[in-house]
Amino acid sequence: MKSTQIEPRQLLARARRVVVKVGSTTVSRNFDLNPDRLDALVQDLASVKQRGKEVILVTSGAIAAGTGRLGLAQRPQTLPGLQAAASVGQTRLMHAYEQRFSQYSQITGTMLLTQDDFNFRERYTHMSNTLRALLRLGVLPIINENDTVAVEEIKVGDNDTLAAYVTNLAEADLLIILSDQDGFYTADPRKNPNAKLISFVYDVTDELKRSAGHAGSQSGTGGMATKLHAAEIVTGSGEMMVLANGAESQVVSRILAGEKIGTLFLPQERMSGRKRWIAYSRPPKGRLFVDGGARRALVHQGRSLLPSGIQRVEGNFNHGDTVSCRDEDGIELARGLVNYNTHDLKRIMGKQTSEIEKLLGYYSYNEVIHRDNLVVMHRIET
Repeated sequence: MKSTQIEPRQLLARARRVVVKVGSTTVSRNFDLNPDRLDALVQDLASVKQRGKEVILVTSGAIAAGTGRLGLAQRPQTLPGLQAAASVGQTRLMHAYEQRFSQYSQITGTMLLTQDDFNFRERYTHMSNTLRALLRLGVLPIINENDTVAVEEIKVGDNDTLAAYVTNLAEADLLIILSDQDGFYTADPRKNPNAKLISFVYDVTDELKRSAGHAGSQSGTGGMATKLHAAEIVTGSGEMMVLANGAESQVVSRILAGEKIGTLFLPQERMSGRKRWIAYSRPPKGRLFVDGGARRALVHQGRSLLPSGIQRVEGNFNHGDTVSCRDEDGIELARGLVNYNTHDLKRIMGKQTSEIEKLLGYYSYNEVIHRDNLVVMHRIET
């Protein structure tokens, strides 16, 4: 929900629980860890923690740390090579943090996650409980993707998205992404000298997404596109995000003090924890294209999706998977947990609920997506 009552950056001081994500370029240099940057980051986060904030760190850098320790001249190009570097580097990275935080009497804990951990509601709930227990005990959790075991099917893929997932998991008030850029620009400042820094973003529009580039360094997997995706997840769930340069001195403390640093992404209406999980914690496995009547039922009337309103089905999904509901123009209206698999849904789409048993030979649900398992996406004009 957009705030017009106070200067937007004053909202940052109210953040009680903060997720800070650091990219490889912030904590590494020449395919190895950067001790000076780590020193400065830890001092900043320890200071924020000592002022009563709850802090969660999502860190990249394991592969870079392993690459340096193994004496390799460049980042490995094969999956086994990347996983080997991550295995070696993860130990070094966490040890580096543990050593530094202990100088401030700050206990740290480690969580290594994959997309699979977010896919299943029971596992997601257990993760949330563990994270909250760590915070209650005064621990500063340090989170990374488990690159030593992750393959394409279970990878989150980039730590910007992982940080957005963690922000929702912890129901944090703010995500701060630190990278090698000062914020989000009107164009790529490395290519266009006339590019201007955008101070506030009220809505992550399609036009904004089109202006985003790709990965900006050899040591990282992210880029502006992944940072905008993270912003869409966090602000769509009702929280704030700041994108800033990790090389800035005391950057997290200064952001929380309301200083004009980086780009602030303003929140939309706040979602419940379960709705966040449905909408944003796992990528949709398919797309359901609906007619005008179904659009009105979903967006205006808060009703369930019935088979009669579905015109086309795309993807490969099973019962309980997340799917995206779209109108005839392809605009996303909602996301929800589907009650039928792809094969069966294609047989009953466009039909009345009274025909389901005859067409499938069994009958389980009237609804393709029940309204309790459906989230209308915020950017839809209602």
